[in-house]
Amino acid sequence: MSSRSRRTAHSVALTRLAQISALALAATLVGCQSTRQLDEADSVRAHNYQARIKHKPSPLAVKPAEPPQDVWERMRQGFALQDNIDVNPRIEQQRLWFASNPTFLESAGERGSLYLHYIVERLEERDMPLELALLPAIESAYNPMAYSRASAAGMWQFMPATGRHFNLRQTNFYDGRRDITASTNAALDYLTRLHDMFNGDWLLALAAYNAGEGTVSRAIERNEKLGLPTDYWNLPLPQETRDYVPKLLALSQVVSTPEAYGVNLTPIANEPYFEAVAINDRLDLSRVAAFANIDEDELIQLNPAFKKRMTVDGPKQLLVPTAKAQLLSDSLSNLKPEQLVSLQPNKAVFAAAVAEAKAPAARSYRVKRGDSLSSIAKANRVAVKDLQRWNKLPGNRVKAGQVLALRGGSAPSAAGNRVADSGQRSTQYKVRKGDSLYLVAKRFNVEMQHLKRWNPRSGHALKPGQTLTVYLSH
Repeated sequence: MSSRSRRTAHSVALTRLAQISALALAATLVGCQSTRQLDEADSVRAHNYQARIKHKPSPLAVKPAEPPQDVWERMRQGFALQDNIDVNPRIEQQRLWFASNPTFLESAGERGSLYLHYIVERLEERDMPLELALLPAIESAYNPMAYSRASAAGMWQFMPATGRHFNLRQTNFYDGRRDITASTNAALDYLTRLHDMFNGDWLLALAAYNAGEGTVSRAIERNEKLGLPTDYWNLPLPQETRDYVPKLLALSQVVSTPEAYGVNLTPIANEPYFEAVAINDRLDLSRVAAFANIDEDELIQLNPAFKKRMTVDGPKQLLVPTAKAQLLSDSLSNLKPEQLVSLQPNKAVFAAAVAEAKAPAARSYRVKRGDSLSSIAKANRVAVKDLQRWNKLPGNRVKAGQVLALRGGSAPSAAGNRVADSGQRSTQYKVRKGDSLYLVAKRFNVEMQHLKRWNPRSGHALKPGQTLTVYLSH
């Protein structure tokens, strides 16, 4: 081949190479137009390739993840309190306890399986950390019937005054602190308020849930005056409160990787366990359970606020396992009046419950030096023979320090105001900055209405330095 022919062939090859390069560029840069002249076949191929590129999904478009099937996994995805927490010996100590006692969380989880989906749903609605769903495990091991020596009740362990403050009604037949839905929403209201009060610090909010706002606020003020850090880990708090937050954080770490700690968490279906069924009449839970073919214990565990197992004084609804809810609702709406009677409490049983509810609450009196049975009876407006019967006393002798049970009558009064029982002592409390009647009542574990009665001139707005009288049990 001559040199001219070779140059011509070389030129043609270069031309084809340029055309191919242009085709590749056109295929890569979607939407760009080539300035080169391509033959018809190459143009069609380039167009088709670009069309295929356009229909490919963007690498940034991630397919939505399937919702978890297990409530425990859903909870883990919402944990938010572990950020910025380094190795902490207080947390490690609590985690070691849970690892050494795996049955605690396993048993609590089984008990909480009825309630956890509801709790997680409410927390997510409020955009709150899902570690808080584990708080009832710390408070009560998910036992809605739990009752402490300090008179805290329910799964979230509300004190009487705090419960009333958050509209949890308490009567002889119904205790809202044990109501699954009402107490959960009240607890989240309380935690939200504490979170706002302590400038968005969840650890301080949790500490205040345990010890009270006043205790945490005073600890912060103390550290501020001393120039010390005011975060939770550095506050001088009661030992129970110092352990409280680490306990919750340790528990959430165990729930995050239960296998690593030898804990076997039974999966909980990520779906509602119960539904509310409207009721318009007074019903007996045992009879409803038999009527709807619901396990009686399960129905009671879903409706523990009805203390006498009768739907009296509470909301006009029953919590029922989801699978039975619609059937029960339809059946109740179609019942004839004479059929409805079979689901209502027996008249004699109801009358006995009413009589029990009206019975005078038990009180106590600690015998003082110089007391006699007759003087005690007179002071408390009861009969000597009743004192003997209530306390199984064979005669009239009593000893100083002895505690007597009392019923009925009334406690001695002072200055025209009915105060605490004679078995109580008075103390003086000097109001501090930030105190309120509610906080002082909670601090001393007394009813706020009693505190108001003992201090009729205190008013609602307390002033620092003001002195309050508080009556405490011996």
